[in-house]
Amino acid sequence: MPPVQLLHLTDPHLFGDPRREIYDVNTADSFRAVLSDALQRKRYDAVLVTGDIAEDESRDAYRNFRDALGAFTGPVLCLPGNHDSPATMAATLGSGSFQYCASTVLGGWHVIALNSHVARNPAGRIAPQELERLEAALALRRDVNTLVCVHHPPVRVGSRWLDGVGLMNATELMDVVARYPKVRAVVAGHVHQQLDTLAGSVRVLTTPSTCAQFLPNTENCEMDQRPPAYRTLTLRDDGAIETEVVWLRKWRATKPVRDTRQGPF
Repeated sequence: MPPVQLLHLTDPHLFGDPRREIYDVNTADSFRAVLSDALQRKRYDAVLVTGDIAEDESRDAYRNFRDALGAFTGPVLCLPGNHDSPATMAATLGSGSFQYCASTVLGGWHVIALNSHVARNPAGRIAPQELERLEAALALRRDVNTLVCVHHPPVRVGSRWLDGVGLMNATELMDVVARYPKVRAVVAGHVHQQLDTLAGSVRVLTTPSTCAQFLPNTENCEMDQRPPAYRTLTLRDDGAIETEVVWLRKWRATKPVRDTRQGPF
């Protein structure tokens, strides 16, 4: 079976008003620039977007997201982050080629998208019913190579302030994952930086944002000067994953910002 080509985007932080910015970045412009670069680079079987699609929880932000991806005809797999409105997101991104928190088969791979959103809390938690859904989906296709996808990564990233708003029940998630050897990786967002590490025998990947980045290994929130980015994944039939983070070129970097009072969440 030919490999699955997957495009991973995360943390677009779009607004209903496409003129608005966060961290001195127009998020609509940066998202479209990332999409243009990625879709010119290669053909993808699906696009995976791991949350914080909207910054303002508005229906128009999700409509803007749909419009930006209008030229892509394959599946768009979406899940919510802490800034999203899960109900609005499900209503707007749960039909046609857009799939909300779905269990999807792509070639010889199984992709499971989870909800870790907690109302009015920047940290994440996977609810018991979501863990049950994950276990049922894994048991149904226990012999199929699998990606588990969630907004909050199930590992610490080395920044005190980010680790303080991570996945509160990461151990519960990884206990389920550990029972199914065909889970090859957990793919996440939230941290606005790249990570490629192991949790036991399972690979954990995070991807930089399509807008602005957080400087790694910091005590408090500091903005990185790196540009918007995306990740490509080639999922091979033998379970191997080849992946690359691609940073936009010709993108004006902003000045680094330190906020010792609070993080951006």
